[in-house]
Amino acid sequence: MNIYFACSITGGREFESVYQDLTAALLADGHDVPTAHLAESTVVSLEAVVDPHEVYGRDVTWIREARALVAEVSVPSHGVGYEIGFALNEGKPVLCLFKEGRKVSKMISGNPHPQLQVRVYRDSAQAIELMRKFLGELK
Repeated sequence: MNIYFACSITGGREFESVYQDLTAALLADGHDVPTAHLAESTVVSLEAVVDPHEVYGRDVTWIREARALVAEVSVPSHGVGYEIGFALNEGKPVLCLFKEGRKVSKMISGNPHPQLQVRVYRDSAQAIELMRKFLGELK
């Protein structure tokens, strides 16, 4: 299944290890993840040289081609919020995961959209379990 993974890049990388665990699990399960590179430690420098128009066009295309969007939202990010809204507008199922104890935008946590699930996790293992359950329900 083609999955768009979204996470904070410029907003902060304190959950980078969770991003890496999630993308590794997606890839290990055989999913196509065009955004898997966003979890890598080098992404900030790699994406810094890409033209903003190119990023927008590329990411919009990837969202449109994806079956679903999985977002780690523990760190506030304008881009991730936009991607979530865009995906929902395109009719894509969206899962937002956040670390227990973190505050999440009420525009996400209060959104009643039927295609949106917002789930809290304690550790990477639980986040992966929640993600696999979400994706299993799409099959």
